Amino acid sequence: MKIILQRVKKADVMINHRITGRIKTGYLILVGFERGDREIFIKPMLDKILKLKLFTDSNGKMNFSVSDVKGGLLIISQFTLSADLKKGKKPSFSKALPPKLAKTYYELFLKEAQSSGILVQSGEFGAMMQVTLQNDGPVTLILNSSELFPALYQEK
Repeated sequence: MKIILQRVKKADVMINHRITGRIKTGYLILVGFERGDREIFIKPMLDKILKLKLFTDSNGKMNFSVSDVKGGLLIISQFTLSADLKKGKKPSFSKALPPKLAKTYYELFLKEAQSSGILVQSGEFGAMMQVTLQNDGPVTLILNSSELFPALYQEK
């Protein structure tokens, strides 16, 4: 699972000229699922995200989590995070999880996020979306489950 996480002052997603998700302070999360990913990766990844201290205190130090600042999550499915650009000029998406399973994992990711009690908004799996954000900082992180939780990849 690959995630691009951006701290935002606000973000929204539009599908067919209709806003389907909107947050103020919080994280815009682009999430892509890859071959080899399993359901077991979802909870630790969300726990990591929710505990990250990326919001600043009065001294400008990152000491607060998204929960601490009562922020929200805007979660967008993003299979293109699995792009392989090694050959030619067109990206290959052969590393991406097949759509049916990726949709299942995306929905589980949303459900797990919603169970945290934090505001969760989302796009729509497989839809053409327009995402607008006001990046805060900017603070942008790349999270990769294989790097963060290597032991989970060895469990079967």
